[in-house]
Amino acid sequence: MTDLFENSRLYIIAFVIPLTLSLALTPLLRALALRFGHLDKPTEIKTHKHPTPLLGGTAVYLSFVASLVFMRFYTSFPTGTLRDLRIILAGGTVMFGLGLIDDLRKPHGLGFRTKFVVQFAVAIFTAFYGIRIHFIQPEHIGFIISVLWIVGVSNAFNIIDIMDGLSAGQAALAAFGFLLISFPSEAIYVNFASAALAGAALGFLPYNFSRRLKIFMGDSGSLLCGFVLALVAMGTRYSDVNPLGVYAPLFILAVPIYDTLFVSVMRLRRGHSPFLGSHDHFALRLEKIGFSRHGVVRLAALATLGLSIFSWLLTVVPLAWGIVIILFLMIESVLVGLAIAKIKI
Repeated sequence: MTDLFENSRLYIIAFVIPLTLSLALTPLLRALALRFGHLDKPTEIKTHKHPTPLLGGTAVYLSFVASLVFMRFYTSFPTGTLRDLRIILAGGTVMFGLGLIDDLRKPHGLGFRTKFVVQFAVAIFTAFYGIRIHFIQPEHIGFIISVLWIVGVSNAFNIIDIMDGLSAGQAALAAFGFLLISFPSEAIYVNFASAALAGAALGFLPYNFSRRLKIFMGDSGSLLCGFVLALVAMGTRYSDVNPLGVYAPLFILAVPIYDTLFVSVMRLRRGHSPFLGSHDHFALRLEKIGFSRHGVVRLAALATLGLSIFSWLLTVVPLAWGIVIILFLMIESVLVGLAIAKIKI
C-alpha cells in the first residue's frame, strides 16, 4: 500500500509539472510566433478564418520533456525504464523537429515522402531498441507491425488536428486511458510518459480554444503526441486476464485511427491521393449536419472516454465478457461509420 501511494504521488507530480509549464509557456510561444510571423494561414482545405500562431506544439514538447527530465533526477528509475524513457525522448524529439520544420515552412511544408522517410527511420530505431510488440510471432512480423503502428498512430493525430481541441484533447484523454490500464504496472515508463503527455496537452488546450489567445499545436505537437501514445500503447501487458486485452489500445485510440482510415478510404474512392488534404473528416461531416465545433470536440471526447472505460474492462473481465465487449464495439463502429459516410460534404 505504501508503494502504491508513493507511485501515485510521483505520477501526480509528473502530470502537474507539464500542466503548469504548458500553461505558462504557450502564451509566450504564441507571442514569439506572432513576432516572427510563424502563422498558419487559411486555405481551401484549412477551415480556420484568420492566420493563427503555430508554435503550440513547442510548448507541449518542452513541458513533456521537462517533466520526464525532472522525474529522472527526482526518483530512481530502474535501468529498463530509464532506457525506454530515453528512447521516447530521442524519438519524440526527432518527430517534434520534423513537425516543427514542416510548420515553419507553411503553407507548402515538407513533402509527404520526406516526412515518411524520417518517420519510418524513427520507428525502426524505436522498435530496434526494444519498444515494440512482443506477443506476435515470428519476431520479425511483430517488428514490422510495430513500425507500421508507430508511423500510423503518429500520423493519425496529425490528420485529426483539424479543429480546436480535437487532436490535443484526444491525446490527453488517450494518455489518461493508458494510465488507467497500466497502473500499477511493471512498465513504469508507460505511467510517467502518459502522465507527462496528459499534463502537457491539457495545459495547451485553453489557448487552443481561446478566441483572444488562440494558438495551434501544428504538426510538431500532433506528431509528438501520436508518437508517444503509439509507444506507451506497446508498453503494458493487456492480456493477463484474457487474450483479447491486447486489443485495448485500438479502442483507446479509436477516434484518430478511425478518422485516418475513413478519410483515406473516402479519398481513394474518389480517385484522390490519401496523402492530400480534403474535407472528408468525420468532424467536418458532423459540423455539416448542425453540430458546433465545440459540440464535435465534446462528442469525440465522450467517445474516447467511453472507449477507454470499455478498454479497461476488456483487460479485467473473463474471456466470454471480453468477446461481448469487442462485438458490441465493432457493431457500433460499423453503424456509426455507415451513418457518417452518408453525410454529404
